[in-house]
Amino acid sequence: MQVKIAEPWKNILKEEFEKPYFKELAIFVKNDYQNFTCYPKGSDIFAAFDFCSFNDLKVVILGQDPYHGPNQANGLCFSVKEGVPHPPSLINIFKEISTDLNLPYPKSGNLEHWAKQGVLLLNATLTVRAHEAGSHQKQGWEEFTDQVIQKISNQKEGIIFLLWGGFAKKKAKLIDAKKHYILESGHPSPLSANRGYWFGNHHFSKTNVLLSNLKKTVINW
Repeated sequence: MQVKIAEPWKNILKEEFEKPYFKELAIFVKNDYQNFTCYPKGSDIFAAFDFCSFNDLKVVILGQDPYHGPNQANGLCFSVKEGVPHPPSLINIFKEISTDLNLPYPKSGNLEHWAKQGVLLLNATLTVRAHEAGSHQKQGWEEFTDQVIQKISNQKEGIIFLLWGGFAKKKAKLIDAKKHYILESGHPSPLSANRGYWFGNHHFSKTNVLLSNLKKTVINW
């Protein structure tokens, strides 16, 4: 089947698009988008890949589901469209950046500028029904995004994976820790952050130290 996704991701993932599970997933997603309000909009489903070139890839941040409220999801995990109020997890991400790097709290919750610098903002599930969290889980997306992680692990070196929360930490088994860097912490959601599992992880400064050591350009968070 034809999937609109940026090169060279398309070449790297083309085998997945032809597998039975992905064809079934495509039918499911198409039907749900026709019969229900779903997010993100169709042209943004693969935005994480469109904004972050495989060749420039430096960092991978793993999320779980797109936001399921109106006008929030833009295809990048934790990111929202321009002008949209910041959801609680994103607020805590920005608070940690502010204290970790002594930066002002950002006005925009749109993280496209991270992606353009080589940060893949990948949700495990790339679509969702409006107001129904997890409604597109276990339909094939997880199999697809697991393959994305494995292909990155196999084909790249020195990638920094930021695994936040129990769900993301389970993906560590897909990553070759001898070739890559894995930073783990609690999830930025209020439930985890307020228990002391998020704030003070210094993942943003640690990432830039690793990038400097690798002679790569640091991320302007």
